[in-house]
Amino acid sequence: QVQLVESGGGSVQPGGSLRLSCAASGFTSSNTVMGWYRQAPGKERELVATISSTGGKTNYADSVKGRFTISRDDAETVSLEMNSLKPEDTAVYYCNAEGVFYFGDAGGAVRWKQLAVWGQGALVTVSS
Repeated sequence: QVQLVESGGGSVQPGGSLRLSCAASGFTSSNTVMGWYRQAPGKERELVATISSTGGKTNYADSVKGRFTISRDDAETVSLEMNSLKPEDTAVYYCNAEGVFYFGDAGGAVRWKQLAVWGQGALVTVSS
């Protein structure tokens, strides 16, 4: 079973920085787009940033361009560096992975599944 686990949320004053990390597990290999979404109280979940499977292509919401940076260490790990944080960045941040996951077994057989997986969320609070 594929799982995503976020870490690094917390509270910070306006202008401060935080780094979120997301570790994926439960598969042999993958070809996925990974990203971060956020949901503020009373609002819809919105895209923050995505990164391609190789890390060569990134996409950002206009509201975070120039302040947030998404990076991908490997197929299993994605991070979000958040600088110059504003009160309006306060939200629960969710890690997402979408694409093909490969699962190998002890006998050498490999099966694959097309999945969209979400983490449990990490709270980021920006307040003075």
